[in-house]
Amino acid sequence: MKNRLYLLLFIASVFLHKNTSAQDIAKGQALDSITITSARIELPFKENSRTITVISSKDILESPATNLAELLQQEAGIDVRRQGINGMQSDLYIRGGSFDQTLLLVDGIKVEDPQTGHHTLNMALPLEVIERVEIIKGPAARVFGQNAFTGAINIVTKSNTDRINSVGYKLGSYKQQQVSGTLGAQLGGSSVIGHASLNTSDGYRYNTDFENQNYFIKGRFNTNANPVEMIGYFAERKFGANQFYVVDAPDQYEETQSSLVGMSTRFETEKLKITPRAYWKRNQDMYLYIRESPEVYRNLHISNKVGMQVNASYSSSAGISGFGIDVAKVFMASTNLGERDRLMANLFVEHRFSVANNSLDITPGISVNYFSDFKFHAFPGVDVGYTINDKLKAYANIGYTYRVPTYTDLYYVGASDLGNENLSPEKALSEEIGLKYFGINFNAYVAIFNRSSDNLIDYTRENEDDKWEATNLKSLNSTGAELNLSSHFKSGLYPQNISLGYTYLDENLNDVKAAYSKYVINSLTHHFTATVRSQFMKNVSQSIVYKFAERSSGTSYSVVDVQATLAVSDLELSIIGNNIFNAEYIETGLVPMPKGNVLVGVKYSF
Repeated sequence: MKNRLYLLLFIASVFLHKNTSAQDIAKGQALDSITITSARIELPFKENSRTITVISSKDILESPATNLAELLQQEAGIDVRRQGINGMQSDLYIRGGSFDQTLLLVDGIKVEDPQTGHHTLNMALPLEVIERVEIIKGPAARVFGQNAFTGAINIVTKSNTDRINSVGYKLGSYKQQQVSGTLGAQLGGSSVIGHASLNTSDGYRYNTDFENQNYFIKGRFNTNANPVEMIGYFAERKFGANQFYVVDAPDQYEETQSSLVGMSTRFETEKLKITPRAYWKRNQDMYLYIRESPEVYRNLHISNKVGMQVNASYSSSAGISGFGIDVAKVFMASTNLGERDRLMANLFVEHRFSVANNSLDITPGISVNYFSDFKFHAFPGVDVGYTINDKLKAYANIGYTYRVPTYTDLYYVGASDLGNENLSPEKALSEEIGLKYFGINFNAYVAIFNRSSDNLIDYTRENEDDKWEATNLKSLNSTGAELNLSSHFKSGLYPQNISLGYTYLDENLNDVKAAYSKYVINSLTHHFTATVRSQFMKNVSQSIVYKFAERSSGTSYSVVDVQATLAVSDLELSIIGNNIFNAEYIETGLVPMPKGNVLVGVKYSF
């Protein structure tokens, strides 16, 4: 209780010291200047009629997070359930949905995995190469097709080579070491950015050691005409998985490899924009039940996804039309799941028009999906927004959403889990209403949402000794509210920022007789986040992040992370403290999260 009191006093003291005027506002990139690129119809941030939040490069730089999983945990409504430190194995949930129901994109490329959503965050790029993160909450199947059941997150990578050259080293608790280097070069009308990093640790308890390698390259060519953009990413993770998947198995071990290669270009006239893109995404997962005895039980899964997509928009006096197609072929080779393949196609069309002197915008649309093993499905929906004045906008949206089972859902046979070949796809109808406020130094939004799901897939069992078996639950109704506040101002000569977020979720599981649920019935009932980024002395800045979570099971915990940075010319010294008050808590399963740990770092920019 004292820890929470100290935090609230600190936040209050920062507010009381503010001395704000319009010309003194200290911001990163203004929201007005950000175009949301994850949407099919690209719109300025303020003009969207959905719940969208943006984590900017400045936010990332000033955060105590060292990886994407930790960064996303600072957003209310985003439930990232980690097993261990440094995001080695993490699952991503939005507003109570499962890890299979959240879509991750990298520069607009869908990187979902056909094996399981457990691998979604294997594609979490290093923070050094991320320009911003766009978070779309609510139904997004009309825009992206399946997997965007409860929302979508788009990682936008950096293109600007200014001040990107740097090398860094961090050393900390559990013998953590993080070495990274990022280089960029501008050559006439072309640019290239490259990154490499290595993260290692002996682990915070038995068999939780890890080694993580990341390699990233991005090139932009012919930027003065029709630009060609190429991206390549490779990540390898090796980690001890004590109790990660089987509770009484301390010697589990896993290795994953994730890679992405993509190429895109853009053709643009005054009215027409066309963006074709081709990509190849690969994931490899090797699991050992006993690390030193592979012969006892070993799984190897390799998935490949090859796809092409064309997005286009056309502006006319009648509004903006968005349309396009996405076709992909998935291949799976697995010692457990067998040889599988799936052809997927997604055709979408939407149109945004305005009436009442452009105060009311309406965007109806539909997405039609084809799966070679589940045939055709359509997702209609509509977004509506009403601009009350320059600072205030009301919005609402409604849409159908859908998810086909993963290969793990359908075919897996393991020591504790069983798939089910007779599963039906998940379906839901989602609605949301909200209000946004855009001030000079203050932004806020409030939203109320509801999702009525049918055939929801969960793993259930009747007795503790039974295996978890994939099952279609009859129905689940998820109702909630979300509030977000953000203030930018100056205290004396220095910039300050405070962000507060809260999400409430109530889930009503109807007509389900199973005694135990593995995923669906342990969502965050209450989720509160507070971030304070401040500076009171020259060259010294600090940030503090407070996270409170209460799950539907009744368990709750509070965690505080901090960072302090000293910048002298091109040299930056930092210290990061995670869980500084030694909270005892579990985010998923029975894997305890580490108590207080520290990282000390040095970074040189040139």
